[in-house]
Amino acid sequence: MSKRMTAAQAREALHALADRRRAAVYQRFFKTGPGEYGEGDAFIGVTVPDVRSVLKRFRELPADESNKLIRSAIHEERLLGLLILVHQSQRGDGKTRERNFRQYMAARAFINNWDLVDASAEHVVGGYLFDMAGKRDPWPFLTKLARSPIWHERRIAVLATFHFIRKGQFDLTARLSEQLLGDPHDLLHKATGWLLREIGKRDLAPLLAFLDQHAAVMPRTMLRYAIERLPKNQRRQYMHMRAMATAVKA
Repeated sequence: MSKRMTAAQAREALHALADRRRAAVYQRFFKTGPGEYGEGDAFIGVTVPDVRSVLKRFRELPADESNKLIRSAIHEERLLGLLILVHQSQRGDGKTRERNFRQYMAARAFINNWDLVDASAEHVVGGYLFDMAGKRDPWPFLTKLARSPIWHERRIAVLATFHFIRKGQFDLTARLSEQLLGDPHDLLHKATGWLLREIGKRDLAPLLAFLDQHAAVMPRTMLRYAIERLPKNQRRQYMHMRAMATAVKA
């Protein structure tokens, strides 16, 4: 019988790939200084491809051990733990997805930067909610999460709907984007604009309907992300709508 894999072994594999100078770059890139959105986060300087190479060895790590990684003070360890959940959720059964969803939500305080959310929420949260959609409406859960005072919890709500977009279901994303029009955080503007653009890549009509209704009041970053793939004349039209509304308010 093979020995049980542990979080300690996974940490050792990650730290063998650490680079101090790269860690300093990551600290700046992910805004870890005082008052910044990633304040206090710690990096050891392991690239995402290298984290994924470690994942190949530890993707069947037991839940109690992956949980230790997700709750680590080290960013790359948290990323590895989350990618383990993603792998197991994508390949496991409904019970596995439910277990991983509950583990994820219990540890959401540690899923506290945009890259961690973006790598995991679609698959772990969105996949489970999609499974449950026939039994339970996901909207109450998502809208409650999107009202959280913590920005990365609101981003989890938005990114979870990416799973639904890939399944051709756009309503949840549009409704959450509407709810978050007044959100103060730029990282939510980017997330909602990005997913609205993803809707437009699959079906232009619901994107244009959203823009026709909301372009005048959308945060600038959200609007720019949402219209990025539209023809130049349409981009100008929607930016003009917003500019005119902003001028009237002034």
